[in-house]
Amino acid sequence: MNRFDAVGFGALNMDKLFSVNEIAAAEGESFIRDFAEVPGGSAANTMVGLSRLECKVGFIGKVACDPEGMKLLEDFRKENVDVNGIIVAEQGRTGTVMGFVSERGERALYVDAGVNSAITTVPKKEYASEASFLHLTSFVGEKSFHAQVDLANSLPKSVKLSFDPGALYARRSSVQLRSILKHTFVCMPNALELELMTRRTGYKEGAEALIREGVEIVAVKLGKRGCYVTDGREKHRIPALNVKTVDTTGAGDAFCAGFLYGLISNETLEECGRIGNFLGSRCVMKIGARTGLPTLNDLRAEFKGSLFKNE
Repeated sequence: MNRFDAVGFGALNMDKLFSVNEIAAAEGESFIRDFAEVPGGSAANTMVGLSRLECKVGFIGKVACDPEGMKLLEDFRKENVDVNGIIVAEQGRTGTVMGFVSERGERALYVDAGVNSAITTVPKKEYASEASFLHLTSFVGEKSFHAQVDLANSLPKSVKLSFDPGALYARRSSVQLRSILKHTFVCMPNALELELMTRRTGYKEGAEALIREGVEIVAVKLGKRGCYVTDGREKHRIPALNVKTVDTTGAGDAFCAGFLYGLISNETLEECGRIGNFLGSRCVMKIGARTGLPTLNDLRAEFKGSLFKNE
């Protein structure tokens, strides 16, 4: 039996989020309504989402020995995310993201990678080998990307690879992406990322292209339209829940947590999509990527009568 249900490997950032009246265009102006500083990072958000659903999770990453880095570690510990796979660098600065969120929930992000770009190898490869799923998300740096590829190549068959490419990786060449996709069990891009990855304009056609690359399950995040999930045999278009959007930051990460929870719990493909949609909808109702993430009791209340049949 594996020690972890899932281990995340991606950038660790402190998110500095500004609520603004609108996203300013070039040469334009806007004004700030509110400000929040919260822990972030795509894979990190997903692991917190899984932990709140009482999954056993850990993380591989890097922070600096500065206030931001210590706060990220402290928040992980508070959320019951194992931190033994995280390196604390004596020099450099912890990654930071400046995010601007409009009244309509639109956002613009500016990334300072910091020591995330200094990851060149994974010193504790056995740490990832103790997981049922290894969840990869994007880095800015080239060296960090190759560290992920190296780890993916060395994974035992007992570990299933989960991949959320983000726009940064979706824009990479098909040859570079194939180095990860050939190991991927489940890929969870949004519609734009899928189009960039496959050069297919329709999400169904794009998902089929990834299946042909060897990916076993594709879950396409469609925002307000919900999601589309397929394994090449089953095909499900699952509508989103109708909620008021406050901030879309981390919504995709929350979806990934829900979908992975479904896979870990051996739910059907359709139920995995429904759980992903639920977590995404809870996330967008509050500012910040983690504030609105639900607990297992919240999930039980939402899916009473369908999930947890044996309880």
